[in-house]
Formats: sequence, C-alpha cells, structure tokens
Amino acid sequence: MYRHDLLASKKILVTGGGSGLGAAMARRFAELGASVHIAGRRLEVLQATAAAITADTGAPVGVHRCDVRDPAMVEQTLAALWADGPLSVLVNNAAATFVARTEQLSSRAVDAILGPTLHGAIHCTLAAGRRWIEAGHPGVVLSILSTSTITGRAFTVPSAIAKSGVLAMTRSLAVEWGPRGVRTVAIAPGPFPTPGAWSRLRVAERQGGAGPQARNPLGRVGEHLELANLACYLVSDEAGYINGEMVTIDGGAHLRTSGAEDLLGWSEQDWQALKRGDNTP
Repeated sequence: MYRHDLLASKKILVTGGGSGLGAAMARRFAELGASVHIAGRRLEVLQATAAAITADTGAPVGVHRCDVRDPAMVEQTLAALWADGPLSVLVNNAAATFVARTEQLSSRAVDAILGPTLHGAIHCTLAAGRRWIEAGHPGVVLSILSTSTITGRAFTVPSAIAKSGVLAMTRSLAVEWGPRGVRTVAIAPGPFPTPGAWSRLRVAERQGGAGPQARNPLGRVGEHLELANLACYLVSDEAGYINGEMVTIDGGAHLRTSGAEDLLGWSEQDWQALKRGDNTP
C-alpha cells in the first residue's frame, strides 16, 4: 500500500514538525510523494529537520515559524501556504505536557498545556477548514492525541483534558464538515520514545519503576515508522471512508493501565526531586 506516490497529490502541513513524531511523519510523507511543510516555534530546529529530510529524500520541505497558540500567526501561516495552492492535509501534532500533582498546578501551568495542545489545534483546524469550505476543496485534519482520551491520566491532567477536547472536536466536525468534503481523524499513540516527551514523562522509570516495555502486552515501545505509516494511510485517499475515528497504536497498553499508576506511591521527596530536575530522589 505504501507505494512511492501514495501522497503525490497532497500538500501537507505538520505542526510541531521540527522534532519527534512530527518530524518522523513529515519525513514519511515526503518519501511517499507529498509536498511537505513543517511549522513550529523554533526556526533553527525546523530548518535542520527540513534540510535532513531533503538530503535523504530529495524532496523540498517548507518551513514556517508559527506559534499555534497565536491565532494571528496561524492565519498568516495558512494564508502563505494557500498563496501557491490549497493545503490538502493538516496534521495537528504540536503539544506540550509535563508531570505534576494536579492540585499544585497554577493557572499559568495549565494554560501552558492547553495553549498549544487544545487551543493551537482549534486555531489551525478552523483556519484550514474555513478555507477548504469556502473554496469547495476537500481536506483532511489528522490530530495526534493520546490514550489518555480513553483512560484519563493522573499527573498529566491538563494534557488529558486538552487531548480529549481535540477528540471531541474531531468527532463533532466529522459530522459537520464531512458533507463539505473535509474528513477529521485522529491517532492515539502509546509509548513512542522521543527526547522531549520521554524525559518529562518517564520519570518513574528513571527512579527505578517499571518501564513501558514491562507494562506493554507486546513487550516493547513503538517505532516512529509505525506511527508515520499509520498517519500516511489515514490522510491518503485509501482511507477516504474513515471519518471521525481515533485509531489507537500502543501495543494494547491502554487495556492494562493508563501509565500513571507508578506515581501513586511517590513520596514528597520523590516529587521534590522531580521539581529540581534530579533523576533520583
């Protein structure tokens, strides 16, 4: 199915595309013929990722400095993209999270998660959807969520709230925008190691707890290519009858645990060590 021209007719924007899963998806989209654009806050990171993808695939990659929390910047980015032809696919990948005891979160800390993860996805989706509908052009919105939308997740509550909100948006717009030619789909990844998220979320493992491999029915974590291939399928015309659905890719881990239970037994010393940034209490 993953023929070299699977996405040849697609112009794809990946938010948070400079690193991690966003970069992995962007690379795979380019390999399968898409015209790829990546957006994020750190221009130098975006440029390095784009250069690496181009060097390996021969495909040029557009770079857009855009803070998805800012609706004006989002509008400017989408307008620039549309200047030489409409977008085909929006991938809402930009997000943020950290581990903390919920009762100790400040409103600013909550907003730091809701801003890019929920509001950013809404800003980008509305900006793209409005243009698709006004032009009568088909489109696809793929949002990268998490299994917290199924299980909830202690100690990353703002992220669970934000991801669940984007899932509600995905399901709602599937009905509202489906008749207008716009599909909305989502992926809920389990543990896929990335330098950023892994350092923030795998604190229990660093302090001697069980790693995600031990809790996973398949006994391993995911590989970036596995998620990227799923993303390619969902945004392709091959998946044209999938709308409003979230596909879970986690080896079945969410059927056993939300992944946060290891933190329930932490002492005050453990939490203070985390706040200091120590690897061990």
